[in-house]
Amino acid sequence: MAEPGPAARPPAPSLEGLGLATDRPLVIVDVDEVLGLFMRGFGLFIAERGYELRFERFALFQNIYRPGAADHLDLVEGRKLFDEFFRTSCGEIEPAPGAVEALRRLRPKAEILILSNAPAEAERLRADWLQRHGLPGALILSSGPKGPITASLVAQTSGRTAFVDDLIPNLDSVADHCPATATFQHVADLRLRPLAPRSARHPRIDDWAELGAAIEAAIS
Repeated sequence: MAEPGPAARPPAPSLEGLGLATDRPLVIVDVDEVLGLFMRGFGLFIAERGYELRFERFALFQNIYRPGAADHLDLVEGRKLFDEFFRTSCGEIEPAPGAVEALRRLRPKAEILILSNAPAEAERLRADWLQRHGLPGALILSSGPKGPITASLVAQTSGRTAFVDDLIPNLDSVADHCPATATFQHVADLRLRPLAPRSARHPRIDDWAELGAAIEAAIS
């Protein structure tokens, strides 16, 4: 779960350039709070710097506090912590329970692409994290709504497609730009699940074993 960056980056690269076949199903998956436990890792990171993370709303910066404070941290200061985390520590988060196993089962049946809204400085750490945990290595870092870039990727493949994210705005964006793509919501952190908005447009499946089976059915 990462809040949108300032401006979208250039159009999607080619699937072939990423080492992905264009004649197989394509599954596009987010990282933070989908494949990885971002809030847990970010909470540990800011605690080392004298702050605390409270789970009061489905948000990021508005949940950062100084211990004992009634008001959340200034958004500018929160952004500095966010940027530092992605620059230095985003490779230390834990995989979401069941995610590695679910993607391992999907790989013989589909091409898997990781699409993460994260600062460009995080690319090396994020790629290393995927490799270390045996996750697919095709990675794109983006920013802003994910519909346009997903549509560019989907247009390159002749197979069925699926998209997984925790944020409803990204899911809605994908559904609007490529309505034939199956969309699924997943929220990894148990503390965030009661706070996360839902939408009837996108099945919400928070168990990766069940989610993997649903994705497989959607692309078969």
